Amino acid sequence: MDVVVRQGDSFWDYSRLFKITLQLIIDSNREVQATQLQIGQKVKIPGFVAVDYKIRPGDSIWHIARSNNVELDGLFLVNPGLSSHELRVGQIMTVPVRVTWSIVQARQLYDYDKMMSDLRWLKKVYPFLTVLPIGRSVQERELPEVIIGNGRKRVHFNGSFHGNEWITTVVIMTYLNDYLLALTNNTWIRGLPMYPYYKQTTLSIVPMVNPDGVNLVLNGPPEEEPWHTRVVELNGGSKDFTRWKANIKGVDLNDQFPAKWEKERERNPKQPGPRDYTGEKPLTEPEAIAVAQLISMRDFAMVLAFHTQGEVIYWGFDNLEPPESQTIVTEFGRVSGYEPVKTIESYAGCKDWFIQEWRRPGFTIELGRGINPLPISQFDKIYQEALGIFLAALYM
Repeated sequence: MDVVVRQGDSFWDYSRLFKITLQLIIDSNREVQATQLQIGQKVKIPGFVAVDYKIRPGDSIWHIARSNNVELDGLFLVNPGLSSHELRVGQIMTVPVRVTWSIVQARQLYDYDKMMSDLRWLKKVYPFLTVLPIGRSVQERELPEVIIGNGRKRVHFNGSFHGNEWITTVVIMTYLNDYLLALTNNTWIRGLPMYPYYKQTTLSIVPMVNPDGVNLVLNGPPEEEPWHTRVVELNGGSKDFTRWKANIKGVDLNDQFPAKWEKERERNPKQPGPRDYTGEKPLTEPEAIAVAQLISMRDFAMVLAFHTQGEVIYWGFDNLEPPESQTIVTEFGRVSGYEPVKTIESYAGCKDWFIQEWRRPGFTIELGRGINPLPISQFDKIYQEALGIFLAALYM
């Protein structure tokens, strides 16, 4: 929600009026000099939307403010020139409404378009979010990174490396939405205030690494050629893509990283297909390249890659993980009920490469249990299991 600066206004005034933490207002207006506000300048207030209200018989400015739980001066701020003595029946005014509901609707099939629509709304309502493109998929879908927080510690989450693991995206997006709601409503998650997390940690999220694969699983083959014919051929002539893991070219994106890639290549299919094809060499696919470049640039203290399924957390690679990884994964296991597993015979994954190159804690979290794609009916259980991991990763 935008407000227009009046003479004598300050960010502190807006913080008091709307009961929003001052730093969130500052971070929502990074292009504005907080100490040099200009009359008539627009300022973004996070966690609110402006709603039209039609004056009814018997209304007063005081009644409207009280019934909408806003300060009287807040109404005047969003309605420049409004006079409390000249309300007319049928007149339209603006009422600031605090957002207390979730924008992300979790219990549904969640494809790329839904995610991008939700991100646009989240950015509008919570302008202290930063949303940046990190690259594009094979089919030219933009790959967004979401950044929240301003702490020195940098943590990265990603989801949907595999198309039929799309539920990881909606789990991550739901946590993001809950985090934003807690920050702007001064509420807690699992008995914990969220603003200390915001101050301590800068969280980077790539919620959907493989949008082409997700859309293939959820919506079927694309209509346009040559992709329609090509992916049906790669899928053995079937138009049922529910078991498809790879990107649209039939390359498994989590087998694309240069961490013993050759060993993964030896044991996996040698041709493109629904799963496990490593490509002809590491980092050939634009989605994997985008994630690798992001990790190389951001200096993350920790990387968490969310997958399905198995209710396990993989935390080692080639004995290169630092000692603190075991402490961290023990806590992750405690809060989720998942089993920590140090290593398995699997290579060339995102967390493998992160551990190898930076000797920092990296984790692959296999959410839920069953056959991929896990049904959305499992969402509530999976989310509660993952929530403890999200919180622990930001604060440890």
